[in-house]
Amino acid sequence: MKEKRNKWVNVGDRVVVTSGNEKGQTGKVIARTSNRVVIEGLNIRKKHVKPQSRMQQGIVEMEGSIDASNVSICDEKGNPVKLKVKVDGDKRHLVYTKEGKEVAYRDVKKKKD
Repeated sequence: MKEKRNKWVNVGDRVVVTSGNEKGQTGKVIARTSNRVVIEGLNIRKKHVKPQSRMQQGIVEMEGSIDASNVSICDEKGNPVKLKVKVDGDKRHLVYTKEGKEVAYRDVKKKKD
């Protein structure tokens, strides 16, 4: 089975949830694995933590992960956008179209070979 993933979502990006219980809410990505993202303040879960030295104990609220295919990068107003890669010489940029104009989102890092 082919793995669904949103390869442009990185830590620090502002995203909007497109499906699930948190649909329509926006937040900042604080962690990412291959196909899961953790968004600040969304998908809050309660975890029972045993007492240990120097750690919080009892019932702790923490963010749960969301599948990366259920989030989309958003603009400053919180509207989801579709990103495209634009090549300028040897540099690559992620851009999206807003009101007929291309808006630069960020640079794309080169993969290590």
